[in-house]
Amino acid sequence: MTAAGSYFKIGPARLFVHAAVLLIVIVWLIPTLGIFVSALRDKDQIVVSGWWTAFVGSTQTAAVRLGTPDQQKQEGATYVISGNVLEGQTGRAVKAFGNRIQQPAAFKAGETADLGDGETLQINSDGSYRYVKNAAFSPDERPKRIYASVSAPPEFTMQNYKTVLTGEGIGQSFINSLTVTIPATIIPILIAAFAAYALSWMEFPGRALLIALVVGLIVVPLQMSLIPLLRLYNEIGNMLGQPSKTYPGIWLAHTAFGMPLAIYLLRAYIAGLPKEIIESARVDGASDFEIFVRIVLPLSFPALASFAIFQFLWVWNDLLVAMVFLGTDKDHLVLTGSLNALLGSRGGNWEILTASAFVTIIVPLLVFFGLQRYLVRGLLAGSVKGG
Repeated sequence: MTAAGSYFKIGPARLFVHAAVLLIVIVWLIPTLGIFVSALRDKDQIVVSGWWTAFVGSTQTAAVRLGTPDQQKQEGATYVISGNVLEGQTGRAVKAFGNRIQQPAAFKAGETADLGDGETLQINSDGSYRYVKNAAFSPDERPKRIYASVSAPPEFTMQNYKTVLTGEGIGQSFINSLTVTIPATIIPILIAAFAAYALSWMEFPGRALLIALVVGLIVVPLQMSLIPLLRLYNEIGNMLGQPSKTYPGIWLAHTAFGMPLAIYLLRAYIAGLPKEIIESARVDGASDFEIFVRIVLPLSFPALASFAIFQFLWVWNDLLVAMVFLGTDKDHLVLTGSLNALLGSRGGNWEILTASAFVTIIVPLLVFFGLQRYLVRGLLAGSVKGG
């Protein structure tokens, strides 16, 4: 078999991996595309049709009133009110109409409908209509309400993004999120790196117990510790005469919640570094601190970057911890809190929700694509000795 033939030959295992990756990409891409398209649609279109219909238009049922009695014109023995139900709405067309909400599409466009009592109504696809009656319309008669099934062409707008970006307090909330996220990402990495080195290359009593404790803390639900930790913060704040809901407080909270996973990932990588390098440095008289700073940290950058991605994404998208440990006043409200407030009390503003989703992922995407080349190397840390 030639080299080219062996290259293009794909075994069952490799084919399965490719299919699994393709499936994951599709599963992630479809809802993301749906959110992106919905963010560019009008609120009324989102309510009546799915995002997959955005490129072929949508059909909506609209309630409209015909002309007033003073617009009637006599044509022989009949009286006619004419006009257009789509006046000022370009690109739309009437598919059907009806005079009852239970049957809004009882008659097709262009068909003459017999409404009874000597009344007929014809509405064409362009919206023009003729409302005919065999007697004069009473001046006190209210304009007749009818229902029309109107098709609208594909229509996209940037108004949703404008509403989100110009919302009150969004700019300050963006700065607040950066103020929370950057230190809450750096602090646990620094502390966990020291701890991971000690658990990997330093001999001391109880090391195995500490490693088991770190692994056990990973599975502890965050919600269990929120109230006890907040009470502890309040007591310390009262002792020091300082408010408990401050930026240092939430930095420490996020550090505590992210520390177990950080130590676990970094230790797996640092423990897999070549033993000969560490021993050679010790023979040359280097201290543990010098080994850590000059050798371990530069070699561990992939693991540091991989955890930085996870920690940054989690803290940036967090709402619960921010509300508990930082509060909801406008000077400290994070971006997720401000966007949540734009949704309203019932969260029914889907056009705001979808636009907000893309606003919030801009910074995480920049971080991810900036560090993604280190992500796989960091996640595979320790899988191969000396890797």
